[in-house]
Amino acid sequence: MKDVKCECGHVNPHGTVLCEACGKILDERENKDQLLDMRYEGSARRSQTYNKTIVDKIWNFFSSVKVGVWLIIITLLASIIGTILPQKMYIELPPEVYYEQEYGWFGNLYYQLGLHDLYGSWWYLLLIAMIGISLVICSLDRVVPLYKSLKAQRVTRHEGFLKRQRIFGTNTEIDDKDLNTVREHLKEKRYRVREENGDLLAEKGRFSRWGPYVNHVGLIIFLFGGMLRFIPGMYVNENLWVKEGETAAVPETGETFYLQNNQFILQHYDKDQNKTFEKALERTGDVVKNYQSNVVLYKRVSDNLPGEKPELKKVKEYQVRVNHPLTFEGYSIFQASYRSELKAMSFFLLNKDTSQSVGELEIDLQDPKEKYDLGNGYAVKILNYFPDFEFAKDGEPTTKTRVPNNPAFVFQMISPEKPEGETSFVAIKQTIEPFGDNTYKMAFKGIETKNTSGFIVRKDSTLWAIILGGILFMIGVIQGAYWNHRRIWIQQKDGQVWIAAHTNKNWYGLKQEIEKVLRDTKLNIPEDQQQSEKTDKEGI
Repeated sequence: MKDVKCECGHVNPHGTVLCEACGKILDERENKDQLLDMRYEGSARRSQTYNKTIVDKIWNFFSSVKVGVWLIIITLLASIIGTILPQKMYIELPPEVYYEQEYGWFGNLYYQLGLHDLYGSWWYLLLIAMIGISLVICSLDRVVPLYKSLKAQRVTRHEGFLKRQRIFGTNTEIDDKDLNTVREHLKEKRYRVREENGDLLAEKGRFSRWGPYVNHVGLIIFLFGGMLRFIPGMYVNENLWVKEGETAAVPETGETFYLQNNQFILQHYDKDQNKTFEKALERTGDVVKNYQSNVVLYKRVSDNLPGEKPELKKVKEYQVRVNHPLTFEGYSIFQASYRSELKAMSFFLLNKDTSQSVGELEIDLQDPKEKYDLGNGYAVKILNYFPDFEFAKDGEPTTKTRVPNNPAFVFQMISPEKPEGETSFVAIKQTIEPFGDNTYKMAFKGIETKNTSGFIVRKDSTLWAIILGGILFMIGVIQGAYWNHRRIWIQQKDGQVWIAAHTNKNWYGLKQEIEKVLRDTKLNIPEDQQQSEKTDKEGI
């Protein structure tokens, strides 16, 4: 497609409606009685000019504002669906078990459709990428021709261009003194005044035209930062539970760092020592003053085979408190929660008739033994162990998790009278006898607990992109919302002075400014042709 050369000598890209230099109408189909559409200065946008190759069709598809809006709507709807049930990062059980167990057929369907990991799914990332592509193409399709057109504009404009501006007027009297006064007033209003052959072009606020595109750049960088979070190692937000006295690998560090929990401390406000808050404490009860875990951070210094105990080097000791995280190499470990977990359970072996104890045993719930010898021919075997006991739908005992929240055991009790053994099913504070009439039974004695600190391990290498994108987005919003691009043309045509003006918004403000610019002169204030047309139609 050939470029179009205007009579002023400027060569315009194919598809240009108004000459970039003089403003002459190049499209013969343009209605010459209507006011000019100045949104993109009549420049040639690629999406409205080329539509032959596959590249053109892809470009035209993504350059559509409607397509961009629909992509955003679809993404928002998908994001809403992802909040109906918890995502897999917030559950402890395997997804294939959790969703059906907790939510029945709907949960199973939710899992089968892949909605349990919606925000990490390929199609959700594709939607985000398509929004980014749409923003890039929409911006390039408009900002490049707009920039070229504004840069190429001349002071002297074509008569048809001036007449079809919304604000236009003519004056028959020409006075050099009036023109000098107007020039001074324009400079006082901080207009950039250019002169050519006695004609004036006053312009200010052009930078506001780039506000939407700065806005788009901010959104693109923001989306890029969001997508970086799906790259392994760029964003970490994992839970870590460590019992007192134990050491655990810090997640997402490749088993390089380990955290040892020496002590968990829970402190409450003492109403006797806090007279100021005494009434509030009496009303609300215990109020936590401090959650704290005294920890030691270790780093692995040896290459170990799988299952081999690593050699660790102490890095630092730290008191992790709420809002006072342990930081190292871009990671932060926050104190988030705590819980008291069952450490051990003790039982009596009782004669059912006499209720006499023939022995007792203590079971480590993390590492129970297979058999406990009580002496004198008495022993107890653990046939089955349910750390988090519940009855399944079919009535069979099962466990919800591997955490000992509600332990239950199936014991085999061996005694001199019953060397073949008797079976007893025991849970916390209850003994269930579904296996016949026994001579002996297991009776619950007590429990031993251990504090477990709940940490959040966080690392965010994408924050710079999100912050930068947010800042640019707000700059673009302010730039486009609080400034206007205003232009005033004053030209001498056939013994007359023509005045035309244009702004991208706030026409009332522009008209008020023109009145101030023309004060102390004999020049008439130009009319708002759009309002004049409206008045004429209403009069008819």
